[in-house]
Amino acid sequence: MKYKKYIKDTINISEIGLGAWQLGQNSGWKSMTETEATQLVHKSLDFGINFFDTAPNYGHGTGEARLGKALKGVDRSKVVINTKFGHTHTGTQNYNANYIRESLEGSLKRLQVDYVDSLIIHNPPSECFDGNKNDHYEILDRLIDEGKIKAYGASLDTYDDMKLLMNTTNSKVMEVFFNILHQDTLRGFEQAQKEEVGIIVKIPLDSGWLTGKYNAESSFNDIRSRWSKQDIETRANLVNKVKAVFGTDENLAQKAIAFCLAYDAVSTVIPGNVSIEQLTSNVQSADISISPSIIKELENLYHTEIKKRNLPW
Repeated sequence: MKYKKYIKDTINISEIGLGAWQLGQNSGWKSMTETEATQLVHKSLDFGINFFDTAPNYGHGTGEARLGKALKGVDRSKVVINTKFGHTHTGTQNYNANYIRESLEGSLKRLQVDYVDSLIIHNPPSECFDGNKNDHYEILDRLIDEGKIKAYGASLDTYDDMKLLMNTTNSKVMEVFFNILHQDTLRGFEQAQKEEVGIIVKIPLDSGWLTGKYNAESSFNDIRSRWSKQDIETRANLVNKVKAVFGTDENLAQKAIAFCLAYDAVSTVIPGNVSIEQLTSNVQSADISISPSIIKELENLYHTEIKKRNLPW
């Protein structure tokens, strides 16, 4: 496992992190038992993973609780935990600045820790990213002073939101939607690197599409059922073009993760894992090197074929 800089006052973090949404009960994809969740966290630690991303709404609080229980006994200074604010443990949304402290205290209790390394606003409306018009960031600064968090930021999907957040706040963490099929946020990587803002890449496999296991005839009965038949056919066609760039469909998921890791601005990537087998494959992605010429081809594919389609998430 390789490790990269995240934020000031934390250890370097593993290039592959554990996105812990799946640890909780009824997480929206595939539920796992508490024993399976504990085994997944412990296997992550065995692989050298030291970065864990969670949120209050993952499994309606059970995701944080299970992560905290699984990490009990692990030296707190050896792991980095990121959690979120905005999507609550009851399944509702509350982005009110006055709710930040209550949300964080709930997370700390479930995680059984005294602090989290970073707290980010969880995909809020774009107006929340403007530090000149919101009280959120003053409160977050106070939480740093109190030792409850070390840094803050936001989970977001677009370059415009990245730019607004970096230009108007002291945010030092961004969890960004970035993968081969969604490269808009790449435009903010240079500024983030200059300003020492840690970047967590979310959805690196485009909700499973970049594993290569779906095609134009695929159908979904989970949260991905939002895609129309045309959406599915469009994505299938684009994934075939990605495979053509690589020259093969072998190990497509690992190559998709390696694509994200090819950018120096990226601190860690958090692919989904619902089994030890998937976790193992994702960890192996860090050993794959994508040539600069292939990276450039994939960037060109995005600009010439993908960007104009405005793919729905």
